[in-house]
Amino acid sequence: MRNCNTVELLGIWQISNNPDFKVIEFDDFRKNAGLNSFTLTPSKWIEATGAIGIGAKCGRHGGTFVHVDLAMDFAAWISSEFRLHVFQEYRRLKADETSRLNLEWKKNRLFAALNYRLHTDAVKEMLPADIDSKLSGIQYAREAEMLNLAVFGFTAKDWKQRNLILMEIHEIMLQLHNC
Repeated sequence: MRNCNTVELLGIWQISNNPDFKVIEFDDFRKNAGLNSFTLTPSKWIEATGAIGIGAKCGRHGGTFVHVDLAMDFAAWISSEFRLHVFQEYRRLKADETSRLNLEWKKNRLFAALNYRLHTDAVKEMLPADIDSKLSGIQYAREAEMLNLAVFGFTAKDWKQRNLILMEIHEIMLQLHNC
């Protein structure tokens, strides 16, 4: 706990997670950390700063206990192999999460596309043969909006208003593709 990086980590964690943390006392520890004359024990840290991420118990079954965030950092500092494992596992979990989210979107998109085709075919069969093409387009658009509401919970107009930035990016991508 004499290391200035350790004191810095403890303080940053406390600032993020402990509203009652005494930052002024932390600044004193931070200034002196790393000096030969500097000593810091878990008990001294807790008493001076009101820390919650670290605990110390005396006697039988005693010891120093830290929050899992801090323990993982200490373990990564001690073992490069552990650090590498944590980084690899983090990347794997993020890829898995992204994949699952992407699959959900693809599933909704596919469902909408399949139902749209079924729906438009049904509309086409119900329209009179002599209907004006303008009127058939309006009928198709009404049915598409009903599908959007059923599958996504909002109309195409609502989606556009919520996602103006995405629409602008899409337009730029189309322009670049056409060049």
